[in-house]
Amino acid sequence: MMESVTSQVPRPVSIKSRVGDNAEQNLAKKDRVLTLLPGLMAAVVLGTVATVLGHLVPVVGAPVFAIVGGIGIALLRQPSNRERPGLAFSSRVVLQGSIVVLGTGLSFHQVLVTGTSSLPVLLGSLAVALVGAAILGRILSIDKDLRTLIGVGTGICGASAIAATNAVISASEADVSYAIATIFTFNVVAVLVFPTLGHLLSLSPHAFGLWAGTAINDMSSVAAASSIFGHGATSYAVVVKLTRTLMIIPISIGLAFWRSRQNHHPDASAQIPRALGNLRQIMPVFIGWFLVTVTANTVGLVPGSWHGVLSGIAQVMITVALAAIGLSTNFRDIRRAGLKPLALGAMLWLLVALSSLGLQLATGKLA
Repeated sequence: MMESVTSQVPRPVSIKSRVGDNAEQNLAKKDRVLTLLPGLMAAVVLGTVATVLGHLVPVVGAPVFAIVGGIGIALLRQPSNRERPGLAFSSRVVLQGSIVVLGTGLSFHQVLVTGTSSLPVLLGSLAVALVGAAILGRILSIDKDLRTLIGVGTGICGASAIAATNAVISASEADVSYAIATIFTFNVVAVLVFPTLGHLLSLSPHAFGLWAGTAINDMSSVAAASSIFGHGATSYAVVVKLTRTLMIIPISIGLAFWRSRQNHHPDASAQIPRALGNLRQIMPVFIGWFLVTVTANTVGLVPGSWHGVLSGIAQVMITVALAAIGLSTNFRDIRRAGLKPLALGAMLWLLVALSSLGLQLATGKLA
């Protein structure tokens, strides 16, 4: 009896055991840093060179030098396996960090006014992307899943929207790869073309920010294009883009319900909790941190004298992220996507860009 009671008493964890666990955790963190270092350093070096060139040739701008330079290097040599983790970190986490830093220069009033005022143009261009993908995709005889992925990627937020939609419709890996390659292609084109067109159209920073935020697919490209156009456009474009990103939620729920009805599921509404569960895993965490920095600035925790420095840091981070994106360009994936998905992506890209400008004109926001 004594033996059984004794066996149930929890044994104290030894100090030596705790020290060992901490040492293992520290070693794992060190290994993680060492794994990221080669690619991160490549992006930082190219980003630094691009920043210097951007100061020397401000008409071109650091983001263009970064992404074009990265693509040029990727044409000559693909990144090694040692560089890939750091490049992926730079293109995703560094970019998201730059958006969080940009939040230190915004107030909640600005975010709410910008987000709500952009809704007519945002919703209209989103509808054009989704309806256009369905109609043009059928005409081009593109598979249903692939045209859906290209449609949401163009209409909402590029790869993030593709990932969220794929969690609902369970498309093939090939369709996901083709959709991402298609969206990436026109992201690069947008960074190079939109700022020039914006100046030719004599758009104000706010009008360009609204255009970029509603018509360019991915956050990195929105931030890059608006940075090239001019500083006043960047924060406006980022807020519009973040508002657009939130459209993932209703679109994913709608797709889950629609697919369930198509598959004759007895209770289509039962798929909605599953879609929401997938979204919790996919929705970018940085949006929450962005709201934290906006709150900090709104309540006066960020001194006004810091705004210029923090904005400069955000621009450098965007340049480093774009350098990583350029260096990671895989032309084999783009070629493998084929002409039809690229044709659909091109047509949707043009439709959304034109409809965004048209809706701005119709609502009196084009100035």
